Amino acid sequence: MKTYLNSTDKAYLDFTQKRTAHWDALAEKPPKKINWSAYYHRRLRHVYQHIIPPGCAVLEVGCGKGDLLAAVKPALGVGIDFSEAMVRAARGAHPEMRFLQADAHALPDLGETFDYIILSDLVNDLWDVQHVLNQLQQVCSPRTRVVLNFYNRGWELPLKIAQFIGTAKSLLDQNWLTQTDMKNLLNLGNFEVVRKWTEVLFPFNIPLFSPLVNRVIARLWPFKHLCMTNMMIARPRSAGAEKPASVSVVVAARNEAGNIPQIFERVPEMGSGTEIVFVEGHSQDNTWQVIEETMQQTSRNVKLLKQPGKGKGDAVRAGFQAASGDVLMILDADLTVPPEDLPRFYDALVNNQGEFINGVRLVYPMEEEAMRFLNSLGNKFFSVAFSWLLGQSIKDTLCGTKVLWRIDYEKIAKNRAFFGDFDPFGDFDLIFGAAKQNLKLVDMPIRYRERTYGSTNIQRWRHGLLLLRMLWVAAVRLKFV
Repeated sequence: MKTYLNSTDKAYLDFTQKRTAHWDALAEKPPKKINWSAYYHRRLRHVYQHIIPPGCAVLEVGCGKGDLLAAVKPALGVGIDFSEAMVRAARGAHPEMRFLQADAHALPDLGETFDYIILSDLVNDLWDVQHVLNQLQQVCSPRTRVVLNFYNRGWELPLKIAQFIGTAKSLLDQNWLTQTDMKNLLNLGNFEVVRKWTEVLFPFNIPLFSPLVNRVIARLWPFKHLCMTNMMIARPRSAGAEKPASVSVVVAARNEAGNIPQIFERVPEMGSGTEIVFVEGHSQDNTWQVIEETMQQTSRNVKLLKQPGKGKGDAVRAGFQAASGDVLMILDADLTVPPEDLPRFYDALVNNQGEFINGVRLVYPMEEEAMRFLNSLGNKFFSVAFSWLLGQSIKDTLCGTKVLWRIDYEKIAKNRAFFGDFDPFGDFDLIFGAAKQNLKLVDMPIRYRERTYGSTNIQRWRHGLLLLRMLWVAAVRLKFV
């Protein structure tokens, strides 16, 4: 620590001693008859349970008595706190987990990485936030997510008043950080913010009223700026894949016989090798026969299977299950998205610019007959609505081309029951699942082309109603939790 602190050694030691004495005293105090902060912490536990799936490897820095760490039900739970009394209390309350007494500014060698790292109400109390974030890199993998909450600066005066009258615990001097401050510190610590929001507009428990205020009203402008705590999810910023990845391009083909030869010719080879997986969807033309005949005339790695059910979503799931690549891609058989654009999606994924690369048709001008006016208007409305609900930009929800890692798709598939079987398109099954897994969503603008063979399977009004239903699913399951 001396090589890091240099001339600030004495100030840092004084800082540490005051905080250690403060938190040791709190740990040993008997519980109050009225705990004014109980609802606040209960609400935070609920939020973290929604973010972190059970069965993960979780590290909490500044774990206190370990109640939050235990609430997320980790398969491997490790808590670190500099207060020996807090660690002793945590070990007694949660013996199934591992608790260590250590300073966040000098993390011990834990010998492993974690799926999630929790920093709850911690950064307000740190001597050097950037240094602690740098320390976390040693326990991060590329897929680690750091989840943190910290007090809204606008609550500085109310909290001091609450401390003065005895309804809030006494706090030492705080770092009152804005979301911009914290985003900058994460950037300096080599982390990238995936999404951010606010929680706890009303920190007291009044049945019916408190849930309404904190689940619904707190999400609305301008009330979201008045919430007590800022929430952020961040991921390590890494250089990307060390070696080329194998690719599977899944093509759901129904009544697309005229486009099949072009798909064989135009899908480029990517990474360490590319396979094309055709899922034929009970066509009324000779799509199946054309695929079989073309397979016999090519040396490309191709799989062909009959779709087991109905709808594009069912076809994509069957194709992903049969695919063998590290990277999974969807290409619409109508070729309105040029196959020549697929390497751009591959590059964005393997270079770690995002973990779910979504095609966007609404940036560049389209060919005249590529999308009808009302369809374009509807897509723009839904892009705004879904971006708000997901907390990340998703400009074009129904573009067929989507790319992600197989390992991330397997997590989405494993947790599919959270949303239910609601999506005949398959787009929202993936988008909602990616958002629930806290993946970084990235929009990839493409030139949308006019269909040259066949006709669209989209039915504007019926599918528009389905989109409204999906807005409701996203609101209930992702936004107003």
